[in-house]
Amino acid sequence: MEVPLESGVKRRAADMFGLPLDHPAIEGPLKGHHHEAYAVPLPGGGRAKYREPREGLLWFDRRCFALEEELLRDLQGRVTRIPEVLDYGVLLQRFIEGRTLGVGVASETLSPKHRTQLGELFGELASLGIDDVAARRICDDADRPVDGDSHGFLTRLINFTEQRVYQEHGVAYHGLLAELGVREGALDGLKKSAETLTGRTFTLLHGDLHGLNLIVDEQGDLWAVDWELAMIGDPLYDLATHLHLMRYSRKEAERVTGLWRRAVESRRPECVKGWEVDLDVLRDYKRAQSVYTDVIRAALALSRRPPELNLDQLQKVAGRVQQALAAARRPLGLQAVPTLRQVAAAYATWFTSHSDTVAPSAS
Repeated sequence: MEVPLESGVKRRAADMFGLPLDHPAIEGPLKGHHHEAYAVPLPGGGRAKYREPREGLLWFDRRCFALEEELLRDLQGRVTRIPEVLDYGVLLQRFIEGRTLGVGVASETLSPKHRTQLGELFGELASLGIDDVAARRICDDADRPVDGDSHGFLTRLINFTEQRVYQEHGVAYHGLLAELGVREGALDGLKKSAETLTGRTFTLLHGDLHGLNLIVDEQGDLWAVDWELAMIGDPLYDLATHLHLMRYSRKEAERVTGLWRRAVESRRPECVKGWEVDLDVLRDYKRAQSVYTDVIRAALALSRRPPELNLDQLQKVAGRVQQALAAARRPLGLQAVPTLRQVAAAYATWFTSHSDTVAPSAS
């Protein structure tokens, strides 16, 4: 996302510690949909992450906790290798120096060390049940299924995608989605599948365990960052989300699935009941959700550069959307998957009729 050179957020980040705006240790904006963020040097050494929410966001995921830093502070000593929370009048996270694990590692495998540490994270999350997290929650009581109601948990996620993403802030994209084969009622099949889920005891979930949220530090250790989408729910959801976002090879996905099962079963055996059957149902939801997310984000990316359509960008976004549609053909009940040319044509038509629209951000 483009940020002005004289960003107000960057200036406030620098002013907080009396630094010039062009200080070489200020890094950013950091990658992320939800916030404009910068790494800022601390007086005592190291750096902190200073961030502010982006304005006008379209949210594609439910939020559960009021403030990420409050959750992280609550988890200190119980979940290893997560950012330390620092109080400078406002709560900041210590910046984890290192590199991201990356996205789309289909041709690679996790190192034995990272595989072990990922399993440790899964186990630590499984050990934190519905009454073990004290951080403030913002979801309504009516939006919290009772412990173990995996059907209710997934149904609420589906309803959020249908009601908030599609029906509310997706109105401007209904025609585009329909042109791509995604029409009203596309999630009805998933709602039926959700009814078959086995009940599993709820635990804390990270909610967004992809490679850009997994940092490898200078010692080669794996850290989990960006807990914005953490929630309480079916522990199998974290595995489904991780597999969907990482795009592992089949063999590596099987390895990671095995380490999840062993790690979670060692902490709470009841949390792995029915996982063999239910994993595909939850992964189907992630595939379907990605279609709505990718279709809208692609349209927003194109609409930020009117009045002329960027053809190179069009081909890139069309490729991503076409892949998402192909992956979600079964869960969305699509009669056919449009070709790359058909996807690009649908976006070109949409752009022509919406090029004068100022689009909000998407998250």
